Amino acid sequence: MPLNKQELQNLRHLIGSHETASMKLQDYAQQCTDPEIKQMFQQSAQSAKTTKQKLVSFLH
Repeated sequence: MPLNKQELQNLRHLIGSHETASMKLQDYAQQCTDPEIKQMFQQSAQSAKTTKQKLVSFLH
C-alpha cells in the first residue's frame, strides 16, 4: 500500500532527524577523550544511522 502525502512527509522528516542525530553524535564522539563516553556516542551514532537506513527502505 503506497504512502499518502502526509506519511511521506513525516517519513522524510524522520529520516532527516536521524541523519542529523547520527552526524552530531559522531562529531561528539570524535571530540571525546573519555573512552566510555566516546563509545557511547559512537554506538548511538550507529544506531541512528541504522534507523535512518531502515526508514529509507520504506521509500522503495
